[in-house]
Amino acid sequence: MSLFPPLDPDQPERRRRGFRPIPIRTLVPNVITLLALCAGLTAIRIAAEGRYDLALAAIVFAAILDGVDGRIARLIKGTSRFGAELDSLADFVNFGVAPALILWFWGLRDVKALGWIAALVFAICCGLRLARFNVMAEDPNRPAWAANFFVGMPAPGGAIAVFLPIYVHFLGVPKIPAALGLVYTLLIGFLMISKLPVYSGKKLGNRVPPDMVLPVFVLVVLFFALLISFPWEVMTVGTVSYLLSLPVGWVFYRRHMLADAAGTVLADAPRSTVRRRWHEEAPAPEPRYPDDDDDDEERPNRLN
Repeated sequence: MSLFPPLDPDQPERRRRGFRPIPIRTLVPNVITLLALCAGLTAIRIAAEGRYDLALAAIVFAAILDGVDGRIARLIKGTSRFGAELDSLADFVNFGVAPALILWFWGLRDVKALGWIAALVFAICCGLRLARFNVMAEDPNRPAWAANFFVGMPAPGGAIAVFLPIYVHFLGVPKIPAALGLVYTLLIGFLMISKLPVYSGKKLGNRVPPDMVLPVFVLVVLFFALLISFPWEVMTVGTVSYLLSLPVGWVFYRRHMLADAAGTVLADAPRSTVRRRWHEEAPAPEPRYPDDDDDDEERPNRLN
């Protein structure tokens, strides 16, 4: 076998195998997801040092980035399978592992083994919640209106809500007993894996009416100004309002289900039912005579 094979001009040049260049628009959402992951991991280190205010701020920052990366990916058409898997892994760390460890450092370790079990259960519930979301997202039989609802409390919402005892404590309220914090942690974890429909807001639309552009700018600036100036008051009010709004999502989901069921029944049964009722209620046709044939030309076509 020759080290340098002879050149055959008639043989087509073999195409070298390699990876195709990846568009920049696909990398941008993944970079945002990695920034959120860095924030979640940093929150664990800061909590281990006892600086819980900064740890909670890092989790809130990760939640904001988590809500932004998917929308940016859809906006610039940069969605990818890799990005979806990376987002799920980052969410498990940011909203499952990190909150569980922060709660353990803050107060769950006071009840020793039971507190660690509660932290484990919360993290596992978050992982199960994300796995179920990935499976249901590929369900072709899911109705279109169901995309406007989460099944169970979403992972970012659960991570923000589970810190409610810490928010209240930073407002000057005495620290709640560790046993009560344990029960509350388990409750939020079970809400994440439950089948409770939670309004997602994904179908609100991507466009803003022209007369609402300035009010939207003002509201966004006002929200972040209040969040920076009064963080614990805003987080406490927001978390309590979010928990109280959960039954509202169930009511709207129930209405959609009833309307969908009624539409299915009307779509399946009307032909036979209406045809039977028409034969039962329609009067018998009058007998036709030869003299009546001349009048057919003057009758509308729908009656002939």
